[in-house]
Amino acid sequence: MLVRLSARVRSQAGAELVEFALVLPILLLVFGGIVDFGLLLQRQQVITNAAREGARLAVVNYPVPDVQERVRRFVREGLNNQTLEPVTTVSPPQPISLPGGSTFNAVQVNVTLSSQYLVLGPIVSLAGGTGSFTSIPLHAQTTMRVEGVIGGS
Repeated sequence: MLVRLSARVRSQAGAELVEFALVLPILLLVFGGIVDFGLLLQRQQVITNAAREGARLAVVNYPVPDVQERVRRFVREGLNNQTLEPVTTVSPPQPISLPGGSTFNAVQVNVTLSSQYLVLGPIVSLAGGTGSFTSIPLHAQTTMRVEGVIGGS
């Protein structure tokens, strides 16, 4: 009986299960981070494209409310979320100087979006962290050259 007990103590049966149970939370945290970072990059790409679309409309003299509505629609459709409200500011055409001394008129469109993230925030909070990953403001800015005459002259 003593021989069987010492053989059982030295046995490796079940060691894989214990190791897996120890590593699984870390693997899930890494997987959650990858998914969360992918969502962050996708959202950043959508608002970058929304700013580009807004600037394109602004340089062809669309009214500012129309530009803001188009950016809002672009973000909502791109992220498939009808509740998101990006903040869009459109600057009036202003001269921009080039290093060679020449200038041209340009319109600048800024888009800011605050998004909520579900994976890392609660997990970090459970581990004793601050959970500051739950809301990350995303910002995109596009400046485009105004082609043609401004003001209809």
